[in-house]
Amino acid sequence: MPPASPSSSSGAPASKGFPESSATDPCDATGGAAGSTGAGTAVLDRPDRPDRADRVEAPFVLDTEPPRTLRFRDHFALWMNLGVSLIGFTTAATVLGAPGSELSLAAAVTAIVVGTVVGTAMLGVAALIGARTGAPAMANLRGLFGTKLSYVPTVLNIVQCIGWGVYELLVIAMGAQTVAHTDGYRWLFVVLAGAVTTALTIWPLGAIAVLRRFVAAAVAVAMVYFTVQLGRGGVSDPGAGNWHGFLRATDAMIAVSISFVPLAADYTRHSRTARSAFWGSFSGYTVAQVWCYVLGLFALLQADGDASRIFDSFLGVWAGWFFLLVLVLRETDQSFANVYSTAMSVHNLLPKVDRRVLTGATGLLITVLALQITEFTDSYYAFLGLIGSVFVPMFAVLAVDYFLGAGRRGWNLAADAPSRWLMLLPWALGFAVYQLIAPTAIAGWWTDFWTSVQEALHFTPQEWTSASLFGFLVPALVTWALTPLTRRTPAA
Repeated sequence: MPPASPSSSSGAPASKGFPESSATDPCDATGGAAGSTGAGTAVLDRPDRPDRADRVEAPFVLDTEPPRTLRFRDHFALWMNLGVSLIGFTTAATVLGAPGSELSLAAAVTAIVVGTVVGTAMLGVAALIGARTGAPAMANLRGLFGTKLSYVPTVLNIVQCIGWGVYELLVIAMGAQTVAHTDGYRWLFVVLAGAVTTALTIWPLGAIAVLRRFVAAAVAVAMVYFTVQLGRGGVSDPGAGNWHGFLRATDAMIAVSISFVPLAADYTRHSRTARSAFWGSFSGYTVAQVWCYVLGLFALLQADGDASRIFDSFLGVWAGWFFLLVLVLRETDQSFANVYSTAMSVHNLLPKVDRRVLTGATGLLITVLALQITEFTDSYYAFLGLIGSVFVPMFAVLAVDYFLGAGRRGWNLAADAPSRWLMLLPWALGFAVYQLIAPTAIAGWWTDFWTSVQEALHFTPQEWTSASLFGFLVPALVTWALTPLTRRTPAA
């Protein structure tokens, strides 16, 4: 791969071994962007043809310079859409708490806001790094761990993205059945959702443009409508005055936001500036997720706390079926993100394979799996949660090393980037801390092991021991302590 220039236009050191396109000066009022002549991208046309910028597409292979076409409004629209989800409505129950021990409404809303802001700040940093390096999320891990070691988190992310992609198709099908008042035609809704999802991933930048121009506005109208209608109905506060479990609820919201960290750079690598990538993703996702979960709380309370009846609250308002249908249709952007990021992760393993082949094959795979699976078991949810717990400490290591460690001189993202074994230490410590505080109930032996460790250390998790926060802080501090050693590691 051709070497990058010594510094990027964003002010950060360029990453070695990965081509970067030149981003615009943040102060440039026109917001022009440079194009690429590499395979899979088109050259941005002359300044007198600015409309051509929307026709530039993502590269077909990994080592092609990415076009820089996305502005703040594109990032805001993309992440606002990803922040609103049917899953968000239904999982509002995890924030409120179990019947009989519910948080007060004030505590639940505060947990939603605080957890979202903390988690989305991490998402924004991951988005910023992607904008600076011009590399997809898993390819950035070449700089952190070395190319061969980066295959470990890459495989885990592939499994995670495929799992959530399947789940999203099932959610879309169930939402469509709810709107249509039928228990049948599930296979048809799955196939249609899979087809739309795959089409969006073939033209990802075009899909983001559609989200900005049309879908974001439709989603905003639907959310405003439901907010007004449900707000008029009012709610009772089942846990008035109760703040016990506040940090547990906050931890859950942090985990939801962080779930997109391994995907962020796949999209922000196309950002015109690092600043727009950070603020677009942070503001768009924060506003949407807070809105989505607070609305979910209102719908849940109006359904007497029964999460299985939460959509009855939406359908119970006038024309609710129409606006719920809007939210069901836009749920495909969630499956789009998972399928496209699966292909971007595979690109780190197979950089020369056309991404259209990868996204098409992934879309077909999740559709077939969704047709075979009737429901997700608790063990599968736990498995996805286990993989998710991997990425909280890993992000901490990534952020500290990029800004304070070897990344200050520019990461080596080449195909032959040497392994950095020392960086596995803080990552492993962070994972251990996370599991020590909140063991994933994936299997009896796994839970028993971490319970025995707790007993050996005479450690009992308290309300204030947040797995996400401590799973982030410990590896971050260890990585920072190791920077005198890691900075001496040659970047190339």
